[in-house]
Amino acid sequence: MGEHFSQANELGISFILLAGGEPLIRKDVIETAGEYQDILFPIYTNGTLLDDEYIKLFDKKRNLLPVFSIEGKREKTDDRRGSGVYAKLKQAMESARKKHLFFGASITATTENLHEITEDAFLDDLQNNGCKVVIYVEYVPVSEESSSLAPSDREREYLSQRLAAMREKYPDMVFLSFPGDEESAGGCLAAGRGFFHINSHGGAEPCPFSPYSDINVKDTSLREALRSPLFMTLRDQNILAGVHSGGCVLFEKREQVEAILTAESVCK
Repeated sequence: MGEHFSQANELGISFILLAGGEPLIRKDVIETAGEYQDILFPIYTNGTLLDDEYIKLFDKKRNLLPVFSIEGKREKTDDRRGSGVYAKLKQAMESARKKHLFFGASITATTENLHEITEDAFLDDLQNNGCKVVIYVEYVPVSEESSSLAPSDREREYLSQRLAAMREKYPDMVFLSFPGDEESAGGCLAAGRGFFHINSHGGAEPCPFSPYSDINVKDTSLREALRSPLFMTLRDQNILAGVHSGGCVLFEKREQVEAILTAESVCK
């Protein structure tokens, strides 16, 4: 793991997001990340494993940024993450606040919680708990059965309007929306255009919502992974910046991504 962090440092990579599962299970990885002070490591966690030792580590290594996954208020959070998780999250935020740690919150925006997670009362509570960054991740369905949870165009427009109002009202907090904010960057930032994803097996993927890979970082360098045939095709053919309905570009174009991989296999 340290080797890959070193390669990232050499490439000028500034952010490495650690997510899971639950990344706090791997304290060895977190401790190694803390040694690379030129890289910011947002660590997505449900907060249940945040003990005194982790608080001391985060206090000492300020490049480690806890990002607590929350779904709204108590009912919404416990419904998705299990009974009692909301209370543990609030306790984790309080522990971080007392140490003056810089931390954030990650929220999956769905049709069921969109209004709750964007209302002032919810944001006031996060602010009072010491939260400085709020990241909204639009729900991307993995099956037709869950497609009703994905925000519609109208709901994405509502989120965009609320974000503008939040940034005005809470100037000491940072608000981000994924993939909504990508529009201002000229399209999807996946496949190495701005970021890429490494899965639990080492496969380099365009993004978490496009779980396709033709190269593994266990067998190659990060520089070579960024030049994988799949990544280069997605960038060179302007697929990432193509017109889409407003959600996740590559999820909507998954058949096209699969066709690229099939063509690669035939050429081999």
